[in-house]
Amino acid sequence: MLRLLNIEYHKLRFSKSSRVLITTYFILITFIALIASIEFNFGNVNFRLADQGIFNFPYIWHFNSYIAATLKLFLAIVIVSMMSNEYSNRTIKQNLIDGLSKKEFVLSKFLTVVSFALLSTIFLFVVSLILGLSFSDYTEISIIFSDMEYLLAYFIKLTGFFAFCMFLGILVKRSAFALGFLFIWWIMESIVRGVMEYKIFRDSNIAENIAQFFPLESMALLVREPFSRLNAVQSAATQLGSEITKDYSIHWYQLLIVMLWIVIFVYLSYLLLKKRDL
Repeated sequence: MLRLLNIEYHKLRFSKSSRVLITTYFILITFIALIASIEFNFGNVNFRLADQGIFNFPYIWHFNSYIAATLKLFLAIVIVSMMSNEYSNRTIKQNLIDGLSKKEFVLSKFLTVVSFALLSTIFLFVVSLILGLSFSDYTEISIIFSDMEYLLAYFIKLTGFFAFCMFLGILVKRSAFALGFLFIWWIMESIVRGVMEYKIFRDSNIAENIAQFFPLESMALLVREPFSRLNAVQSAATQLGSEITKDYSIHWYQLLIVMLWIVIFVYLSYLLLKKRDL
């Protein structure tokens, strides 16, 4: 496995665009800290976002996981480009000639995907821990390390999304077309979800229960939006006579669905490569 990772490392090392995108991704995660310094002035009222509890433990694990996950497209571009470069530079053919099997080739790409997701999760953990210790009103050990399942969900979500991008990169071969296909797939899932909800079942619960098995939707459900959890939002909703009753929990079956998609994408990637004449 180390040999396969070493091969991919050297390929990325000499790709300037990949280095720029990877660096940009991690820099943007650290920019979450800048939210702490944002101050809004409304007449005589001044407030900072950090003072609204967004960096309180354990809420910060949910908030930062969601924000960081929205930036995953940067690494997705790297993965798709990584696959397209294999074809355009003919390195895939050279790797196979040098003795690398097609199974090992797919495994090397998947190990890269997992490495990206793992490094991102560790980096997010460190950034969140520093921000939480700096701004949180609650610093008890039991509170700090509660709700850590959001980091697990973040890791699984990124691995699933990157595995999907890997499959599209092998399927389409061109990075631009692969990213376009990804966007079209997202639109298709949204359309099917809407048709089920408003035309077929006319029930959002039934539509959601079915849509949770869609690839992108299943990944999105792992880390739901955290903003409606804020006390200020909850209080505002109460004053308006409504109540927010959203489930923010991480459920085991949601993790299992995404992990099954990971297996499917990796296996389909191998089948495509196995049957394709390179």
